[in-house]
Amino acid sequence: MVGCTDDSKSEIKNPLELPNQIDTNNIVDSGETVYVDYTGTFEDGETFDTSEGKGPLDILVGSGEVISGFDKALIGMEVNEEKNIVLQPSEAYGEFDPQRIVDVPKENLQYDDNVPKIGEIVTVQMSDGLQRAAIVQSVSEETIKLNFNHPLAGKVLNFKIKVIDIL
Repeated sequence: MVGCTDDSKSEIKNPLELPNQIDTNNIVDSGETVYVDYTGTFEDGETFDTSEGKGPLDILVGSGEVISGFDKALIGMEVNEEKNIVLQPSEAYGEFDPQRIVDVPKENLQYDDNVPKIGEIVTVQMSDGLQRAAIVQSVSEETIKLNFNHPLAGKVLNFKIKVIDIL
């Protein structure tokens, strides 16, 4: 007898026959739907979005439903795990692109009698038939300057995320 066990009576088990100690049903993987609570803040701590008061966000992981850095951070998390992440613009809404700010002749835009105001978000029908949102930056006699960058483009974003459930 060596140590605490009687080696003469114990069987040596094949490690492949041992029960799996990791419950993979509780670990997030690509292709799974998860419920997530989150709070997004800027570098100065100001909250720009949260699930608080709205209920968890349901996400099909890996589908592109959410920004890439958020999506990647979910993979490998477990139910009830919390994580703080910092996303650079390339992992979120991209860099701010000054070429996405354009002057559009007023006659090319369709709007009712009320000319859009600075800061207002408008929907524009593009030449390819798709519609895009833009923020009005300025209005002149003949043109409206539109910013087609996402409002969070170029910003570092912080998220506190918690996996609530995996379906």
